[in-house]
Amino acid sequence: MIIEIQDKLVSDEIFKKEFVCNLGACKGACCVEGDDGAPLELEEVDLLEENLDAIKPYMSEIGYETVMKNGVFYMDQGNEPVTTLVKGGECAFVFRDDQGITKCSVEAAYRDGKIEFNKPISCHLYPIRAHKLRSFTALNYDRWPICKDACTLGEELGVPVYKFLKEPLIRAYGVPFYQELELAAKEIEQNPDL
Repeated sequence: MIIEIQDKLVSDEIFKKEFVCNLGACKGACCVEGDDGAPLELEEVDLLEENLDAIKPYMSEIGYETVMKNGVFYMDQGNEPVTTLVKGGECAFVFRDDQGITKCSVEAAYRDGKIEFNKPISCHLYPIRAHKLRSFTALNYDRWPICKDACTLGEELGVPVYKFLKEPLIRAYGVPFYQELELAAKEIEQNPDL
């Protein structure tokens, strides 16, 4: 079922599926797996380019070298900008912490107050994928086998996708949208046969 909220078409799976990232289990595989880099908004391309010096200390050496050689993005098969990959594999903006968990250098720079924007919104919103249509944006739940541990943890904790992603949903679409999302969730909860 699809629920219309403002100019968004929201899949009911965002309310019904449960999800909490389990980095201890997956080690941040979403930053190293997949066919392309992370989808970027055009403004994010500019922000990455403008703030590269502040992000550089958090990047791996090979990631930074790759960005210096190829730029912060490339155009995917759909002619959309995505983050540059290292040798067709991991995102150029990843680094590994002491436990071997893949982290985002953009997010690390943001959390340390070095830059004023967080990681790409497509990464922050995952497992929601936003697809811009002519007059709407479709918000769908994305299934990816590497996230099975996140689904298991979400089920154990009873955290639906929309609650897990409260911060990025507000970042992307604002507080009023999120409040309407919560109202829709209550209605679905009260009418599970919808």
